[in-house]
Amino acid sequence: MPKTVSAYARPYTLAFDIGGTGLKASVLDKSGVMVADRVRTPTRYPCSPGDLVDTLARLASSLPDFDRISAGFPGVVRNGVCITAPHFVRIAGPGSAISDDLLKQWTRFDLAKALADRLGKPAKVINDADLQGADVISGEGVELVVTLGTGVGTGLFQDGRLAPHLELAQHPFRKGQTYNEQLGEKARERIGDKKWNKRVRKAIQTLYTLVVYDRLYIGGGNAHHLEGNLGDNIVVVDNSAGILGGIKLWDDPKLGI
Repeated sequence: MPKTVSAYARPYTLAFDIGGTGLKASVLDKSGVMVADRVRTPTRYPCSPGDLVDTLARLASSLPDFDRISAGFPGVVRNGVCITAPHFVRIAGPGSAISDDLLKQWTRFDLAKALADRLGKPAKVINDADLQGADVISGEGVELVVTLGTGVGTGLFQDGRLAPHLELAQHPFRKGQTYNEQLGEKARERIGDKKWNKRVRKAIQTLYTLVVYDRLYIGGGNAHHLEGNLGDNIVVVDNSAGILGGIKLWDDPKLGI
């Protein structure tokens, strides 16, 4: 990393990677290079929209000045508005009971507007797996991105263009449970890495049958637990892509955001 922030080219993009376990942020220069080390704080529950925005603003205060904002959010997001927020509607986080009050607050919450109003710069928000995919895809053929972390995220692209977001993680996978329930962090902790790896491979086969992708990218905080050769058309990517995709959200017209 160069010695001075002034060596980087503007505009600067403040990029947030919002997760069910942790919230991460950094600032990227025009080419997508981080101008500051990534900062992180645990996601605390219960987490209302106001709580989340407050915490993100505190993260931003420790970073260099910026010109615009990108954020990846774990749920269905359309035009910067949160349609669903599976982790944040729960009293104590993933796997806990749903709060009717939090559900009401999060449903159709305009996170992009809230961040722009709070931080004073224009903001764009999309699903976190879609944002990660924006950084890692080649832009050729049908490419699927799967993130393995607190839950499971997916993003689908064709020739670099982002498809309408599909919550594949909420679809039944095996034994009457969803991908989230079978592959999320709580499941991995409960069954151990060996059995979890077998489930991931079954999920890969199922998703290929569904999507017939040309290339699959696997990221997220639990990707480093994967073992062995997954296949010639499968790439394990660094979790930093959840931040680095932030530049593409503004500069890649194929994303259509």
